[in-house]
Amino acid sequence: MKRYDVIVIGSGSGAAIAYEAVSHGMKVAMVDKGSLGGTCLNLGCIPSKTLIYAADRIVEMQETRKLGIEVEIKKIDFGAIMERMRKNRSEGQKETREEISQSEDLDFYEGECHFTEDYTLEVNGEKIRGKKIFIASGSRLLIPPIKGLDTVDYLTNESVLELKERPDSLIIVGGGYIAVEYGHFFAAMGTKVTILEMADRLVLSEEPEMSELLKKELSKRMAVYVNTQVQAVGPAKSRVIVVTKDSKTGEPMEFNAQRIMIAVGRRSNADILKVENSGIETDRRGFIKVDDLLATTKKNIFAFGDAIGRYMFTHMANREAATAAHNALHNAKLKMDYSAVPHAVYSHPQIAAVGLTEANARKEHEIVIARSKYSDVAKGQAMMENEGFVKAVLEKSTGNILGFHIIGPYAPELVQEVVNAMASHGQVDEISTGIHIHPALSELIQATLDNIGEA
Repeated sequence: MKRYDVIVIGSGSGAAIAYEAVSHGMKVAMVDKGSLGGTCLNLGCIPSKTLIYAADRIVEMQETRKLGIEVEIKKIDFGAIMERMRKNRSEGQKETREEISQSEDLDFYEGECHFTEDYTLEVNGEKIRGKKIFIASGSRLLIPPIKGLDTVDYLTNESVLELKERPDSLIIVGGGYIAVEYGHFFAAMGTKVTILEMADRLVLSEEPEMSELLKKELSKRMAVYVNTQVQAVGPAKSRVIVVTKDSKTGEPMEFNAQRIMIAVGRRSNADILKVENSGIETDRRGFIKVDDLLATTKKNIFAFGDAIGRYMFTHMANREAATAAHNALHNAKLKMDYSAVPHAVYSHPQIAAVGLTEANARKEHEIVIARSKYSDVAKGQAMMENEGFVKAVLEKSTGNILGFHIIGPYAPELVQEVVNAMASHGQVDEISTGIHIHPALSELIQATLDNIGEA
């Protein structure tokens, strides 16, 4: 049995820890079942946003009519768009593999692993043991127990990336980030899209009024059904039949399309790792339990990223990895701070947010709300952006920004100013101190904070 100072499970956000441990002269192993680079590079951020960028350009051209510009899109080369995405992904995988192979003091095990006993893993029939272990094993798609689903060739966020031809019609089961982003993409490509969400609104973690506007805007380009529970799925010649019922009334409905995609959430990979064999506890959802230092219930074993299920974003996994490495390799006691974790939904319109929602903030704070519309600032008026808006959640007594939510063009870029302020425990006045360019969309941030309204 080979013994290591450090074992890292996962080549995504965990890779940086492996390289840091090697740089400190430690004997290091990294294990990954593939594809190299983790979810972000292979299945998530990089490939999906490559596709969505093309969709954004198409929809923007379609919307130029409101500006007095008539644009004709003569051709959308679906195959070329998909192939560009796969080429970018392949190049990223190649770079990751080369980086691993060039690290002489790093042993790489390519295969699925699991714990057999304390601090001991088995991979490809070989056992390895580590003094310190980092689990960055990620998550996988949650497949719901829908009757007949196993009788159809359904798409997932993984298999959809291998499509060579555009489906004429597509039913997406789910209404979260993946569902609305791919709904946006395929609708822009020319596919007839239907989204079926069992909850009463899309993207449940967002503010209700933003979910409402998202549904309104998406419904201009596709069919969106909420309160719709899928009961059964089945093949019918070259199509898929989906039987549903209304979650409130029980009324049945039937849909059909060429293809169906499942996008209802993700589950932990901890069960595959058999973490219980090393005394590592999981929560009721199967995600690995960690404390504020990202230490598991087993001494010298740390976990982060999708494996712990807190904030399943690449940028958060990277920050958690840095924190875990600092604590484990340098005997520090650095606690994770989740008070200013930003995220974005790359649909159309885009959504971006940081901090608490209004509902969550009210549980522990006395708050006030501030709002503004894109059209409240000159640049928004020039863009004829009449629907997008901003909502800030502030602590009434201190003026601290507890949450900030944007729906509209460039939302992920606009929210960053607030993220930076919140990360340093900034107040409204600190953002107001800086001069905002006029006319620019960044004035939205100032305009919102000037409009403090209801409690």
